[in-house]
Parts: sequence; C-alpha cells; structure tokens
Amino acid sequence: MRIDIINGPNLNLLGKREPEVYGNQTFDSFFKDLKNDFKTLDLHYYQSNHEGSLVDHIQGIREVSNGIVINAGAYSHTSVAILDALKLISSPIIEVHISNIYQREKFRKESYISSIAEGCIIGLGLNSYKLAIHHLIRTN
Repeated sequence: MRIDIINGPNLNLLGKREPEVYGNQTFDSFFKDLKNDFKTLDLHYYQSNHEGSLVDHIQGIREVSNGIVINAGAYSHTSVAILDALKLISSPIIEVHISNIYQREKFRKESYISSIAEGCIIGLGLNSYKLAIHHLIRTN
C-alpha cells in the first residue's frame, strides 16, 4: 500500500519555525520515525514551498497513490489550484494541520481542501500524520 504525505510552504522549517506552535522535531526526523512505525507501507514524502510544484506532484501521483495525507500549510486557505489537482485523486485524502487552525488567525479557519477531504485532523501536532495513516490503512 502506497501512502503519500505532502507538505506545503514553510513546513520544511519544522523544528526551527515557531517551536511553541509546531514543536522541535524536524519533519525529516519524524518521517524516519513514521517509516519505522509503518514498515509494511510504501511511504512517500514530498514538500515544496511552491504552489505549482505541489500541483505537479499531486498530478504525478494521482494514479499510483492509495491515500494522501496533505498539510498544504498556508495554501490550504488560498489555493484553488491545489484543490483542483486534488479533485483528480480517486484515493482517500486526509487533511492535517499540526496546530489548531481554529485557535489562530481568522483567515486560517477556512480551508479549500477540507471540502474534498475524507477527513481532517487538526491540532494534534505531528501525531496528526500518524492518525491519518492509521485511518487510511483501515479504510483500504
């Protein structure tokens, strides 16, 4: 089973960016832990700060991925292009956010991706990704 994790802008700075909000662990370190925890899965990780690169990647995996866990970061609240690319995906999509977007600025309370995601996991730190993967395993 192939699961793709996609992270948007500034998530490459986890561990350095606002540790009081996002924690101290880098995503690369966390991804190594995920691969250890889910050895039977074919886990893939992609991160970009560029909207078009994220769209290209989503289009490229649309026929091979069995499930997508996406944290599009700020693009969650602004990108119709990423939404349109995700609409091409027939496998389940789980949206995650490390922080509780409802406790933050007003503009973060709305997400384009939520409208097409099977589910959203918000505010549980990096554990949000693990929960999303567990759900994808159970539903495939």
